[in-house]
Amino acid sequence: MAKGMKFAVLVALGVCKAESDVSKAFEDFITKFEKSYATKEERQKRFDIFTSNVQHIEKHNAAGHSYQLGITAFTDLKPEEFALDHVGCMTKSKEPWSGLPYLGREEFVNKTSLPKSLDWVKKGAVTDPKNQGKCGSCWSFSTSGALEGAWKIASGKLISLSEQQLVDCAKNGNMGCQGGSMDLAFSYLEKHNVCTEQSYPYLAAQGTCHQTNCSVGVPKGSIVGFKDVSAKDMNALMQAVSKQPVSVAIEADQMAFQLYKGGILSQQCGTKLDHGVLLVGYGTENGVDYWKVKNSWGASWGENGYIRMKRGVPGDGECGIKDQPSYPLVKARDVFFHCSPPAR
Repeated sequence: MAKGMKFAVLVALGVCKAESDVSKAFEDFITKFEKSYATKEERQKRFDIFTSNVQHIEKHNAAGHSYQLGITAFTDLKPEEFALDHVGCMTKSKEPWSGLPYLGREEFVNKTSLPKSLDWVKKGAVTDPKNQGKCGSCWSFSTSGALEGAWKIASGKLISLSEQQLVDCAKNGNMGCQGGSMDLAFSYLEKHNVCTEQSYPYLAAQGTCHQTNCSVGVPKGSIVGFKDVSAKDMNALMQAVSKQPVSVAIEADQMAFQLYKGGILSQQCGTKLDHGVLLVGYGTENGVDYWKVKNSWGASWGENGYIRMKRGVPGDGECGIKDQPSYPLVKARDVFFHCSPPAR
C-alpha cells in the first residue's frame, strides 16, 4: 500500500494523521476518552503502550483483513490489563438455570423458513449500548439485554433494565464485578421484580442491594422459563435469534476485540468463554455471512457498540458463539406469546 494511501486509511479509521503524529493522536485520545494519569511516569508508560498498539493497528489494517482495528478507549492498555477488567467475567453454574422451568431445546426445523437477514436493533427491541466500565459484570448486561428484548416482543414496551440490581443483589452464585453467569441471573430475576435502569442506575462497582425502592420494569413472575439452543448448530441459533435476542458467551481476550473498529471479525479466537454478550441479528455483506452482537463496552467501541462476527464457522463458531446460547421466555398482560408478537 502506498504511503499516502496508508495514511488516508488511518485517518478514516481514526488512528492518526501521520506516522510522526502519534503524540498528537495520544493527546486526542486522552481528551476523547477523558483519560488522566497520576504521574509523569504513568503517562509515559501509557504513551509507550499506546504507540505499540497503534503500530499493531497500522500493521493489521495494511494487511487487508475483513475487519479493521482503530483507537478505542483501551488503546493505552496491554492485552492482559484489558482482559483483567473487561473479560473473564463469566463463571460456570453448577446447576444451569437452577429454579427456572426448562421449556425445551431450540432445534432447527427444516421446514422453518428463516429470513436471509435480521436485525432486532432496527426492529426496536434493543436498548442503546451500555458500558460496564472497570467491572466484570458483562453477564448482567447480556441478561438485561435478552430480557429487554423478550419483554418488548411480549408487551410492546422497550424498557431499559438495571444491571446494577444484578451486580448488587443477585448473589445466588454470581459475584458482582468479579463475574457471574446469565443463567443464574435469569434464575434470580424470575423470583424478583426487575428494576428499571433509571431507578437503579449502573455504578460499575458493587454496592448494597436496594431493589425494594426501585421502579418496576418487569414484574416478578414474568419470566416463565428458558430455552437453550443446540450447541454448534448455526441454523438452530439463527432460528432462535429470529424469535428474539439471545444471550451468548464468547472468548474476547484478544487484541482483535480490544481494538476492534468495524467490519466482520474473522479469526481463530478460541473457545474459552469469558465474556457474555447479546446476539441481536445476522446478515451478509459482500458475500460474507455474519452475526450481529451487542457488546457492553460503550457506544464509542466498535460499530457504535456492536461487533459483527463471521457466521458459518464450523464447530463452536467464531469465538465459541455457538457453544452456550440461551434465552428467557416471558409473559405479559397474562398472555404467553411464546416470544413472538401477538397476532394482529
